Amino acid sequence: QLQASGGGLVQAGGSLRLSCAASGRTFSMYAMGWFRQAPGKEREFVAAINRSGVGTGYADSVKGRLTISRDNAKNTVYLQMNSLKPEDTAVYYCAARPGTTSTSPGDFTTWGQGTLVTVSS
Repeated sequence: QLQASGGGLVQAGGSLRLSCAASGRTFSMYAMGWFRQAPGKEREFVAAINRSGVGTGYADSVKGRLTISRDNAKNTVYLQMNSLKPEDTAVYYCAARPGTTSTSPGDFTTWGQGTLVTVSS
């Protein structure tokens, strides 16, 4: 299971850090991803990280502002969000996928419950 936290209300230009805690002893065997879904829109890829944490990938819209990382000893993946914009407002979901990373939501097998990020202008 995945438990996401850290969402909230922030002004444009501000920062938030999302966390996603995983249960179980096989966390390091899973690639992890963050996705988001804004009202009336489809779920979209935000960032992904491979099992070791060395390899990362980002959507063009968040490059240079958001950073994904993981701590396999703590079974946790993070999303550091800086220079937030109103268009970043969405429910953010963490997801896990055995093996290699992917940018497609359909490739991820386990999903957290989502945490709401609201960026005011």
